[in-house]
Parts: sequence; C-alpha cells; structure tokens
Amino acid sequence: MVQAVRNLHALGFPLADCVAAATSVPALLLGRGDCGTLRVGGPADVVVLDDRLDVRQVLVGDDAPSRSRRGAHGRPMAWLDDEIAEQPAALARLLDAEADHVAELARTLPPFRSIVIAARGSSDNAARYAQYLFGVRHRLPVALAAPSLITRYGTAPRLDGALVVGISQSGESPDIVAVVEDARAQGRPTLALTNVAQSPLGAAAEAVIGLHAGEERSVAATKTYLSSLGALALLSACMGRGTQPLRALGRMPGIVAEVVAQVGPLVDRITEPLGHCLVVGRGFNYATAFEIALKLKELTFVGAEPYSSADVRHGPIAAVHDGFPIVVVAPSGAVLEDLRALVGGLRERRAHLIGISDAPVLLDAVDVALPLPAGIGEWLSPLAAVVPGQLLAARLAHLGGGDVDRPAGLSKVTWTR
Repeated sequence: MVQAVRNLHALGFPLADCVAAATSVPALLLGRGDCGTLRVGGPADVVVLDDRLDVRQVLVGDDAPSRSRRGAHGRPMAWLDDEIAEQPAALARLLDAEADHVAELARTLPPFRSIVIAARGSSDNAARYAQYLFGVRHRLPVALAAPSLITRYGTAPRLDGALVVGISQSGESPDIVAVVEDARAQGRPTLALTNVAQSPLGAAAEAVIGLHAGEERSVAATKTYLSSLGALALLSACMGRGTQPLRALGRMPGIVAEVVAQVGPLVDRITEPLGHCLVVGRGFNYATAFEIALKLKELTFVGAEPYSSADVRHGPIAAVHDGFPIVVVAPSGAVLEDLRALVGGLRERRAHLIGISDAPVLLDAVDVALPLPAGIGEWLSPLAAVVPGQLLAARLAHLGGGDVDRPAGLSKVTWTR
C-alpha cells in the first residue's frame, strides 16, 4: 500500500486521496496475482494498478470508465464498494482533523444532565449507539428526539438540563434543524455532527463536529455512518479521564481496514440471496443490528427486521423456522453470553445463522462466520462490527443485479418535516 501511495502522489493526486484510494485496493479491487482499478482525484479519474500495486495506467476524465470496473472476483464495482473500503481513511481523517477541537469542546461545554439527539435514517442508528456509549461510560441518559412534536404538533418539549445534538450526513433535513433551533432558543447547548459544516444544521448549532468522510456518492450511507460513530466515540473519549480511550480509538482505522480485507473475500463466496430475515444485536451493537437491517432493506429490498436478543424472545422467535436467515452481531463483551445462548436456541429451530463476532464460541456455532479482530473494546466494537454487514448487503445487492448505488425509490438527501 505504501508503494501505491507514493506512485499516486507522484502523479499529482492529493496525498489524502492517495491514502484513501490505496487503502481500498487489497480487499475489494485486487486478488492475489490479479490487477484492478481504483478512482482517485476527480469522480472520473481512474488509476490501473498491477498485482504489485504499481501504477500501470492512468485514465482521466472521459477516458475513465465510471461503471465498468470489475473486482477480483469479476463482479462490477460500484461507488458503494469504494466507499466501504474508504472507511479506514475517512475515520483517520476525522480523528486527525477533530481531536483538538473536540477536546476543547468537551472542556468548555456547559453542564448537562442528559443528551437529546435528533436524527433520521442511519444517523438515527448512530444515536442508538450514543445511548449505550454515554450511558455506560458517563451514566448519562440519552433520548431520541421526536421532531414531529415541533414540526407537526407545534409543541416543543422542555429541554432543561439537556445537551441537544443533531446528526445528519447532509445537514439538510428541516425537522432535524428545527429541533436544534428550538433547543438553542431554549438556551440549551447545541451540537451538530454533519459531513457538511456549512449546512442548515451546521448554522443552527452552536458547535459543529465535521465528519470529514468526503463525498459519498452512493445513496446507501456507509462511511458517513462510520464517521458519525467515530465522532461520538471521540466526544466520549474527550469527556473521560486519561489517554487510554483516545489511544484505543486511534487504533480503529487500522482495525476497520483489517475487517474490510478479511471479510470482503468471505462474503464474495455467497451466491444465493438472503430473503426476509432478522438482525439481532444487543447493548452497544443494538445500533449495529438496526444499521445492518437498514442496509439490507435499502440495497436488497428484503424485510430485514432488527431486534435485541431480549426482544427476539418476546414473540419474534415464533416466526423462526427451518432455514430462516438471522444475522447475529455478537462481539465480546457484557452481552456475548446472552447472544450465545440465543444462538443455541435458534440452532434448535434450524435457522440459517450468519455471525459477526470475534468470539470462537459464537463463530463456531453459526453457518456463515464473519470474524472480527480480537481485542476491540466493546464500546468501540460497533465501528468494526457494522462493516461485515455493509459488505454482506453490498454482495447481496450485486447478486440482485440492480443499481447498487441508486436503489429504486431512494435519494441521497431526504427532506422530512
């Protein structure tokens, strides 16, 4: 990868683009002994690499194919594939650009006793992560805002003692902006997490944490979601004591790159669609279950329903039958034993189990094992655990043959009131 970065930088591409591009090569573009292509620079700039990651050919502008690239297994590549692979570099950019700013922000925020988060879609799932992140690490209750109280019912809830956070990739959605504007009018501290700092959400909040994910062309959010998790984790690390949390977070770009490289070839072995399914997680990775289910819905049009392992036992388990697919997200931590026990019951019902975990006891009990590196703290595990789900959804979308980057009926920016 180092050689690829040097080669691309020598051709005049910005260094950050070179790192992001080279990071994507091993897992998704090149098989051993194969050659492949990647985009850097402008949207249509493509560099062709040989199997040693040396530059073989540069295509610029109209000469560069935008949709005809093929990966190591011969399937067409999409912006979605690129953006999943760009996540380690995007996370590294976020940490490098925002660490000092967030440390100062954490030091100067006025006192607050709770957090209220306004978000939609994938950003709502990042907010679910925040419920466990700030609940476990700081004993702070975190509530998800109900924007319709303001935009439809005209009744703003009292926000005494709350830090109010808006999370939005684009920063455009009027209902999220309305929650932050109302909170600021009530005199509450407000914070925006967005990929577009100069957006309406960025203007509405007193402080902004930029996501630094770069342009995301595929409709399905991947790197902006992971960067949202990273921004929340950075805020939590800066609110705590000591440097160990920041050091652990600083290792996550490399861990995410390892997951992409290891799991990508495993999901490429899948040759059959998944069908309607459950996605199960708990604790910190309750959010991961919701996000993977959303990606499956968006990209493969199946009814993927997210549940905690506790809620599965309160009714949904009755629908599980022979061959019924279930994705289980179970990194090591406080809820692993509960998920392992659930897997045992699901095996008795002969469910088709896909497991995302670092624990051999869990991976050995499922039909399709998607491993995570060992040693990730549970509070940071959602940053790694979502990636196998993204890769799985992308693989199934390619098998379906539709437009992976622009699923029917969806648009990149959604305005809701």
